[in-house]
Amino acid sequence: MSTPTRTIFVAMLKEEWRLQSTLFGGRRFAAFPLAVLALAVGGFVLLSEAGTGQEAIVAGLHALVVFFGLQVGTIGLVGRDAMRDVLGDMTLLVFSSRTLPITWRRLLAIFLVKDLLYYSILFVGPVALAYTPIAIAGGQPPLEVGLLWLTLSGAFALGVGSSLTLIGLGSHHRLVGLGAVALVTAGVVLGGVDPVTLTPYGTYTDATLANAVAGFAPVVVLGVFGVLLFEPGERSQGRKRFALVDRLVRAVPDDRGITHKALFSVVRSSGSVWKVLFSMGVLFGVAALLLSELSRATAIEPHRGIAFGALLGLGGFTTYAWLTQFEDEGATLRYPVTTAAVFAGIRRAYLALVLPTGLVYFAIATVWVPISELLVGVVVFPLVAVYVYGLTAYVAGFSPTELLFDTPLFLAFGSGLSLMALPVLIASLASSAAPTIAMGVAVGVSTVAAAIGIVLGRLAGPRWESRLRTSS
Repeated sequence: MSTPTRTIFVAMLKEEWRLQSTLFGGRRFAAFPLAVLALAVGGFVLLSEAGTGQEAIVAGLHALVVFFGLQVGTIGLVGRDAMRDVLGDMTLLVFSSRTLPITWRRLLAIFLVKDLLYYSILFVGPVALAYTPIAIAGGQPPLEVGLLWLTLSGAFALGVGSSLTLIGLGSHHRLVGLGAVALVTAGVVLGGVDPVTLTPYGTYTDATLANAVAGFAPVVVLGVFGVLLFEPGERSQGRKRFALVDRLVRAVPDDRGITHKALFSVVRSSGSVWKVLFSMGVLFGVAALLLSELSRATAIEPHRGIAFGALLGLGGFTTYAWLTQFEDEGATLRYPVTTAAVFAGIRRAYLALVLPTGLVYFAIATVWVPISELLVGVVVFPLVAVYVYGLTAYVAGFSPTELLFDTPLFLAFGSGLSLMALPVLIASLASSAAPTIAMGVAVGVSTVAAAIGIVLGRLAGPRWESRLRTSS
C-alpha cells in the first residue's frame, strides 16, 4: 500500500469513527458490537430450541451476510446523489474526488477496503463469536469459529462486489446488467455448477485449498470489476427517463402532495424505482437459494409462501430508507401540515412501492412453487410490511439508517423485528410437521403485528413532532 493510499485509508477510518461517535456518542457507538453479540446469541438460542440444525443456521448466516453486503454495495447509488450535492451533509472523503488530487475509482477502492474491515469487526465478528457456544456444543473445534468469521467476511465482500458490478453494468445499459444475471444463471443451471462452491460458504463446508480458491476468487473478481465498471455519473439524463414513471406517480391519490414528493425523491434519485425492484429482488433470490439449500441439506421442508411473505415484508425497511433519504427533519416543522400528515404521506408512498414490487416476485415464484402455497405468503407479506413501516417510523423517524450504529435504537428495532419475525419463520420451518397450525401461527402473528404497526405508525407523528420542537 503506497503512502498516499495508506494516509487516505487511515483518514477514512478516523472519519467513520468521528461521524458515528458524533452522531450517537462514543460509548453508545462502542457498545454496538456488544448489542450485535447479544441479539445474535438470542437468535441462535431460539433457533436451536426450535430444532434448527447447525448447518441450517450457518447457511442462513452466510445468506443474510451476502444480502447485507448487497445492500451496503448500493453506496454507489448514494454516491451519485452525493456527487451532485458535493458540499452537502454527505461530503465524505469517498465523494471528494473533485477537490482531492486522486481519482474516483481509487477513492472507491480504498473506501471498500475500509468498509470491509469496518463491518468485519463491528458486525460480522460479534455474529461469529455468538456462534461459539453452538459450535462447542456440537463438538466443533474453536478454530471453526475463526473460519466462520473469515467466510462470513468473504460473503459480505461478495455481496458488496456483486452489487457494485451490477450497478456498474446497469450504468452502461440496463439490459447489460440483466443480461449478465441471465448469463450467470444459465451457466449455473445448464452447466450443472453448484453455485455454493463459488462462494465463501463452500469454503466453510469443505475447507480445502481448492475450495478456498474457488470460493474466494469470485469475491476478488467482482470487487475489481465493481470498481472498474462503476460510473459516478449516470449516462441517461433528462426528463424523458422519468416520463412513464412520473405519470404512474401522479396517478397515486394525494391531496397534499406529500406522497408525490416522497415518491419523486425515489424516482428522480440514482437508480430510480429500479433500486427498489433490485433490493427486493436480491432478498427474494437469497431467500429462494437459502430455502432450496435448506431442503437439500436437511430433512426440513420449509413453507416457501410463509418464508417469502415474511422476508419480502422485512425488505420494506430498505424502501423506507430510500423514501426518507432526502427528508429534512427540521424542514417538516416549517410545512403547513403536521408531522403526522408527513408520516401518513410517506406511508402511502411506501405501500405504493413495496406492495406491487413484492407481488411481482410472488408471481415469479409461481414458476416453481404451487400457487396454493404462495397464497398464504400473499396474506402474510402486506401484514409484515405494515408492521415494518410502523416500527421503523416510530423508532427511527426520518433517519432509519442511523439504526445501524445507534446501539439503543438498534436493540429496540432488532428486538421488535425479532418478536414478529422469529415466530413466523419458525412456523415456516415447522410447517411439514403441522401445516395447519403453522399457517395459523404465521397469519395470526402477522395480523397482530400489522395492528401494532398501524398503532405505532399513528403514534410516530406526534412523537417525532414533539421531539423536533423540543430540540429546535
